[in-house]
Amino acid sequence: MQTVNLVDAKAHLSRLIDQAMQGEPVRIMRRGKVIAQINKITRERRPINLNALRALTANMTPQTVPARDMMRDMRDEARY
Repeated sequence: MQTVNLVDAKAHLSRLIDQAMQGEPVRIMRRGKVIAQINKITRERRPINLNALRALTANMTPQTVPARDMMRDMRDEARY
C-alpha cells in the first residue's frame, strides 16, 4: 500500500486514482497521520429479472413514429 502526503496527493491525484483502480490502495497523510484512503470500488451486478421487465413493458403502447422522426420533431420545435 502506497502512502503519500497531502501535498503530493493534490499534485498527483489522477495518477493515484489510476493506481487505486488497478487494485493498489493509496493512503493520504497530513502531518504524519493517515487522513484518507483511496480504494477501488467493486460494483455488484444484479441479474436482470426478465419477468419484472416483461410486466413493466406489457402495458406500454407501441411507438407508432420512428425514434429518428420523433427526435427531429422535438429538435425542430425548440428552434426559433
